[in-house]
Amino acid sequence: MLDWIKHGITRPLVQYLARSSRKYEPFSVSSPELLESTLQPADLILVEGNQRFSTAVKYLTQSTWSHVALYVGPAKDLPGLEDGTPALVEADLKNGVIAVPLSKYENFNTRICRPVDLNESEIQQVTMFMIDSIGMNYDLKNIIDLARYLVPTPPVPIRWRRGMLALGSGDPTRVICSTRIAEAFQSIAYPILPRIEQLREKECEHCSETVREILHIRHHTLFTPRDFDISPYFKIIKPTIEKGFDFRQLDWNEDLESISPHRLADKHRV
Repeated sequence: MLDWIKHGITRPLVQYLARSSRKYEPFSVSSPELLESTLQPADLILVEGNQRFSTAVKYLTQSTWSHVALYVGPAKDLPGLEDGTPALVEADLKNGVIAVPLSKYENFNTRICRPVDLNESEIQQVTMFMIDSIGMNYDLKNIIDLARYLVPTPPVPIRWRRGMLALGSGDPTRVICSTRIAEAFQSIAYPILPRIEQLREKECEHCSETVREILHIRHHTLFTPRDFDISPYFKIIKPTIEKGFDFRQLDWNEDLESISPHRLADKHRV
């Protein structure tokens, strides 16, 4: 009876949170073709989502990014996609873990985060971890709590906001977008934002002290999309720059040469 009531409340709430926001403004968009030519399997796509749910995630993490998906390369026997389609695997609020075409985010602000120095075996392990997760449910345990943070100024101190996203029902068949991806990288012992313990050691009484760093794995439910962006172990890839950006070749809507350096300086002083 209780489960039926919770389901009855959660379903319309998910429908509400999944609706697009009218205020969304894309300003840093890369075409699917440019993204495809830049991406490598196991790369992450961070997305500034346009759903109401995204607003709550961005508020709690104090970040631009509300969603993360993993690029697995051209689709091969992935449900819902034709073979050869550039594919992402993600955890979706309504549909759980699914494969989607890269073109899904062609009108969104995105960022590519790339793990460094993975070999072919490690790349395959990470991508297959996500592909094998397809069909898992999205964790809706705290969905009502998240909905409360859609009000303009929710009374949540900054130091507590990150903890609000430590979702998790404890059910291994339920995930949120960043937790399963965190598990995929933890499966090959790749760091995201580990807790670092510094051990001071001396080999002998008269020897100088050395410092050894020991990494401790954070629980996967504590990771958010923002963490892959600020992690020192993921490289930020910008497709426009990767393909050879030359600002001198840009077409402006005014003749910049007609503005003298002195006039430009005057404009800056105004």
